[in-house]
Amino acid sequence: MSYGFRSLVVMLLLSASLFAQAPTPLTPDDTTAIQALVSGYARALAGCRAEEYADLFAPETGFFASGIRGRVVGRERLIALVQSERQCTATAGAAPATRTGGGNGPTVTIEATSTGARGIADLGGAGQYQDDYVKTAKGWRFGSRTVLTPAEKAAGLDANEMLAIQRLAGSDLADYYVADQSGTKRLRTSGVAIAVTGGAITGRAYLKTGGYYDDVYEKSGPGQWRIKSRTQVPATP
Repeated sequence: MSYGFRSLVVMLLLSASLFAQAPTPLTPDDTTAIQALVSGYARALAGCRAEEYADLFAPETGFFASGIRGRVVGRERLIALVQSERQCTATAGAAPATRTGGGNGPTVTIEATSTGARGIADLGGAGQYQDDYVKTAKGWRFGSRTVLTPAEKAAGLDANEMLAIQRLAGSDLADYYVADQSGTKRLRTSGVAIAVTGGAITGRAYLKTGGYYDDVYEKSGPGQWRIKSRTQVPATP
């Protein structure tokens, strides 16, 4: 193969790669549908409509993530997440908890990506949502929705960094349940609860075998983390 021919092949492959990764522009209908998805999220969560909430995420792979909740993926866990929200477990006669963003949700800033779209929704003093959206046979859905608190953002965390920490913690992770006011056990965390503690990024990784790891993480590069220290706490008999 001649040098000129090899160069042409390389150029064609690079061009094909760049073309494949180029974002597909969003139409006005796309942006309207994504904003409607965000509004539907707020209404379903505020109204404790757990199954409706779960249907807003991509089937099988869509997930919600936050520091305290971990990474909640899959329809059954997403339903359990809503059923454990404070406004959904309040005792009769108690004042319902309010949620940032109101019943229609915050306005989201949207941009096209190679896999769909990305969005940022400002929650004021409560932080922000960082979203990925995917277009399915039933329309736009959340590929992921991650909520970041101001403290987490100040510590340099974002949706990608949170996901990297979750993956670092290992595959032997479990769901953690706590009892609500009536004594019913509700989903609290799935996988790792991440926190900013004294300027350090810490995690509590709940294990399928019982007990948990208390971790301290340190960043080694963009989207790359390592475990600085780990203490295993056995399950309580």
